[in-house]
Amino acid sequence: MRSLASPFPKITGFRFLKLAPPQILVLSFAAVILIGTLLLMLPVSSVPGQPLGFMDALFTATSAACVTGLAVVDTGTHLTGFGQAVILVLIQIGGLGFMTMATLFALVFGRRISLRDRLILQEAMNQSSMEGIVRLIRKVLLYSLVIEAAGAVLLSIRWAVDMPPGRAIYYGIFHAVSMFNNAGFDLFGGHDNSLISYVGDPVINLVVMLLIISGGIGFIVISDLAEFRRKRRLSLHSKVVLSMTAGLILTGMAVIFIFEFTNTRTLGPLNLGSKLWASLFQSVAPRTAGANTLDITGLRQASQFFILLLMFIGASPGSTGGGIKTTTFTLMIGAVISMLRGREDIVLFRYRLAQERVFKALTITLLALLLIVTVSMMLSTTEGLPFLMILFETTSAFANVGLSLGLTPELTQVGKILICLTMFAGRLGLLTLAYALGPKQGKPLYKYPEGKMIIG
Repeated sequence: MRSLASPFPKITGFRFLKLAPPQILVLSFAAVILIGTLLLMLPVSSVPGQPLGFMDALFTATSAACVTGLAVVDTGTHLTGFGQAVILVLIQIGGLGFMTMATLFALVFGRRISLRDRLILQEAMNQSSMEGIVRLIRKVLLYSLVIEAAGAVLLSIRWAVDMPPGRAIYYGIFHAVSMFNNAGFDLFGGHDNSLISYVGDPVINLVVMLLIISGGIGFIVISDLAEFRRKRRLSLHSKVVLSMTAGLILTGMAVIFIFEFTNTRTLGPLNLGSKLWASLFQSVAPRTAGANTLDITGLRQASQFFILLLMFIGASPGSTGGGIKTTTFTLMIGAVISMLRGREDIVLFRYRLAQERVFKALTITLLALLLIVTVSMMLSTTEGLPFLMILFETTSAFANVGLSLGLTPELTQVGKILICLTMFAGRLGLLTLAYALGPKQGKPLYKYPEGKMIIG
């Protein structure tokens, strides 16, 4: 007989503490980062004579596990093959989630998933119910493997034109995993930072954007799309995610194209085709991959601020990306429209949404703003650099994007700690952290009398 014992105690090591699911997620994720930090500090992880100190290793491990992409050292030149492999594993664990990877081991070794483990998975995948959670995890693993493999093959074939086959395959695998998990880490260092040298390359642009979008729309939507041929319908969640994603991408592309058309440091020198590719790519990447085909520091401030807004919105629930999420943004927009029209309910695609969802969206948005404002104010004191640069970096860290205006390598020790904490909070989710610090209480058994106050 198969053992009924859960595999998670051996993997997480926290179950014996009888912690709540959010607390287990926080501690498990912290443990992954700590292990990654220790591995990156090993001499074998860095080029000879340039070992990573604790703070730089912690920052790099946090950035990789939180699938952010902010880096204090260049991944392609400072880290060895072993160090890059550590980064890749951290990205995969961080993108799919620690509990998802634990479930993979459980399924491989034929172990049963207990009720408590399902509760943890429900929290990790941000689901409202445990129903079908293990089936969803199986789909997550399958879709991830298929999409990353397809991306790796296509990128390897393209890069085989520019580099030796072995290196092309390695680059293909690394960047496919990095881009699907919306991590933003790349192996192109020096002047050709990120994918700038491929700004007009249709293959690189198309494959990388499809990887980013696939990872960013979320596994529930991918599952819906995969089963659309059989079901002939999409869920409300998928409709909202796909429509908002398309709207943000097209709007972002138009804004960047218009604002940067004559900018000699970005779109100005490019032909029309490359301008369109670059505008589209730079609209997709901020949500929340961190790759770039344009010099972000060369963008006009209006474009930088607009990209900041795209980063804040981020990807979608149950995805490899961060931010407040497209569904949260949609709910906030829906609430504004309903209020302006004098309606009590928010209606999307002929479905009325519960007030509880609106309160949750409002809470997430305000907590995110509070975190970003607080960290930005603290960094303004410790770093002494232009505020837009600091605000951009903080938003990028919170939304796990990885785009930077050049602040990351210049951060002080205090600044690195603040950015690490921001990346950690952004990846786990502010509500998860709040529940971990103080588990939510049950519903009260009574209600206070209704009061009135003037708003606006």
